[in-house]
Amino acid sequence: MNKETLKNGLRIVTKHLANTQAVTVLILTGAGSRYETKKLNGISHFLEHMFFKGAKKYKSAKDVSGAIDGVGGDFNAFTGKEYVGYYVKLAVHHRDTAMDVLADMLIHSRFDQHEIDKERGVIMEEYNMYQDTPMYQVGWDFERLIYGDQPMGWDQVGTKELINTVTREDFVAYKKALYTPENIVVSVAGNISHDDVVAQVKKYFKFESGTKAYHHDLLQPNTSKERVFLQHKKTEQAHVVVGYPAYAESHKDHYVEKVLAVILGGNMSSRMFLAVREAKGLSYYIQTSTDDYTDSGIISTRAGVDVKRIKLAITAIVEEYKKIRGEKVPAAELTKAKEYLKGKLVLRLEDSEEYAHLIGKNELLYGEAKTPEHIMAQIDKVTAADVARVSQDLFRPENLRLAAIGPYENKAEFEELLK
Repeated sequence: MNKETLKNGLRIVTKHLANTQAVTVLILTGAGSRYETKKLNGISHFLEHMFFKGAKKYKSAKDVSGAIDGVGGDFNAFTGKEYVGYYVKLAVHHRDTAMDVLADMLIHSRFDQHEIDKERGVIMEEYNMYQDTPMYQVGWDFERLIYGDQPMGWDQVGTKELINTVTREDFVAYKKALYTPENIVVSVAGNISHDDVVAQVKKYFKFESGTKAYHHDLLQPNTSKERVFLQHKKTEQAHVVVGYPAYAESHKDHYVEKVLAVILGGNMSSRMFLAVREAKGLSYYIQTSTDDYTDSGIISTRAGVDVKRIKLAITAIVEEYKKIRGEKVPAAELTKAKEYLKGKLVLRLEDSEEYAHLIGKNELLYGEAKTPEHIMAQIDKVTAADVARVSQDLFRPENLRLAAIGPYENKAEFEELLK
């Protein structure tokens, strides 16, 4: 990986991938729902949409999409809690087009009032889609249960109030505060040279001077004693998340936690899958995973289960957490989990988009390179004793939490399942 920081603070990171004719240009900025107030919850996501609605050179959404479609490229954007990304992936000889379009939208977007008003309807439909998709919504419910009423516990899509009332002035102020050179990383992966990319970035990304206006608030302890979040909804399948607060991504045991999650429910030969789905037939999908942030994290198991047998499913999931707590897992099981993590990393990084995301995210959030070789070395270091120690620390009974969506109203019955 190569890196260069321009005089205005803009960081450029690149990775040369010899065996591809594609390139991904990814722009990451330190924004997202964590940088919002209650009143402006959802502005990061709405702003992400507005960047595609027309700027100085590409004056409309049609012009933006036409430029990328005209060279057979892919483009999209995403809003997380701690960063927002915009990317174009295309044939390497068309990378000027990617730079031109992305720079124009991020620097010169007009935030036309007519377009804002039109987009309110689009985002409201996206909001409704998530509300009608319990598989997504239950994850947000669980995060709210873990973090409480603060930015880390809020949905990225925001509130109906914000969607209906946010103003052009709000967009301009938010962009000015956070879309500054020092708070942006241009990450490029593909069959390119670092020097060529730097020259192109200097040509296209001519930001006005300015510094990041504010940082997100520190994470506050969630003092709520609530252990269950129950959302009553008439569904044919119940959706449940059961899990615990966990480590930050920078924690020394981050990769131990990753291995632990794979052993529990990371694949079709994991403990949760075999015990809950295969042996008992209690779920359709079931997976254990981690959510990793700069100063906190979550490890949880989510499942889609028979509405009439949800209590049996929750009991079975909790039982697997209990079984592994403090256990020195067998050597073969540990090795399989580690090789699974490394193998999936190799497969992901065959895609220039994934590689650009890896190096860009680590530069933006941590100011460092984290190569695949480094990640694999950390995974290789994990021992059975490490897994036992971390599972003992994380899976404390008093920290267990549960969120569920389905045709249920008696919260006390679900609280009993956690005792």
